[in-house]
Amino acid sequence: MHDKPTSFSIKNWSDDDKPREKLVQKGRSVLSDAELIAILIGSGSRSESAVELSKRILASVDNNLNELGRLSIKQLMTFKGIGEAKAVSIAAALEVGRRRRGEDAAKIEKIGSSKDVYEILQPLLGDLDHEEFWILFLNNSNKVLHKAQLSKGGITGTLVDVRIVLKQALELGAIAIILAHNHPSGTLRPSAADKQITQKLKIASETLDIKVLDHLIITQKSYYSFADEKIL
Repeated sequence: MHDKPTSFSIKNWSDDDKPREKLVQKGRSVLSDAELIAILIGSGSRSESAVELSKRILASVDNNLNELGRLSIKQLMTFKGIGEAKAVSIAAALEVGRRRRGEDAAKIEKIGSSKDVYEILQPLLGDLDHEEFWILFLNNSNKVLHKAQLSKGGITGTLVDVRIVLKQALELGAIAIILAHNHPSGTLRPSAADKQITQKLKIASETLDIKVLDHLIITQKSYYSFADEKIL
């Protein structure tokens, strides 16, 4: 006589342990990241519950939701129990979260500190696997007139054209600019090339009475400010 296989379905759990019921009864803030993802995927497999599957996925990225957001659909589908539909649900939910943060950043009207710059650009640059160079163009009240991607590079770097930066600044009537680029590797140490292009843009801008206020290196979790570190 064989024992029946144990059911890992959430339906068989007590209400307190069911993520959906827990969210309704106690609020979304009490749910763990794994429980929230379990709601997205709906079900696990014959060998593990949706929550256990979610924990396994999170463990693969050191329980970092930002890292999870960088996984492609194909990478998510390598986990047993995750098909295309579930992978798409996870990716879509994390993208909504990223865009929500971007909308919050859009409410920043004036630049008062390097942190303001980080809040504006991190949603655009923080999760990329390649380097991009961006410029914020400011008026005399430090209000952002325009933000623009100047260049897009590969894994190891990107190119910057000083003439394009100054042309855009003049067209916009900007009196100051802030430079920013990301480091997909996560390192916050500026390279010799980073310092060189900063000085090149600073010297060129000064001839047109345009100030370079800062240059930020942006990663997923933090940033490096040339101005804050007094190396501008």
